Amino acid sequence: MAKRGQGATPATTALADAGIRFIERAYEHDPAETDFGREAAEALGVAPERVLKTLLAEIGGGSADGALVVGVVPVSGLLDLKALAAAVGGKRAQMAAPALAERKTGYVVGGISPIGQRTRLRTVLDESARDHVTILVSGGRRGLDIELAPEDLLVATGGEWGRIGRGA
Repeated sequence: MAKRGQGATPATTALADAGIRFIERAYEHDPAETDFGREAAEALGVAPERVLKTLLAEIGGGSADGALVVGVVPVSGLLDLKALAAAVGGKRAQMAAPALAERKTGYVVGGISPIGQRTRLRTVLDESARDHVTILVSGGRRGLDIELAPEDLLVATGGEWGRIGRGA
């Protein structure tokens, strides 16, 4: 398990403080790259189904109207916005503006981790993550992923399971 240290991010600090086992997986980020999840999968030699991206959506209608929600899905697929909205009691969803996502999470796009966010948001993890012993999510900066058990990600985020991905 990694410990708190000089290169710590809010994500790694939160995991260390919670006593959750994880492995830091660093790689050289190409500043010209914009498909951050696929870059991580290729650089780390990990199947894209095991590398998950963190996406923020604004929910409309229903009991979750106006809420900002985190969806965590494999980089090999897409976030199903309608399914995410339904999972949290909403009627529809749209992707949050990058500036809003950065402000609420405290991370930059391409390095947004579902763990250790500035504002704790409701988090839904795609069911497909259950197919793997470990998964990788952003560690809180571009070029750093965290490998951990899917169940530990739910504990760290207070998250829940949902069928929110498609095409993975």
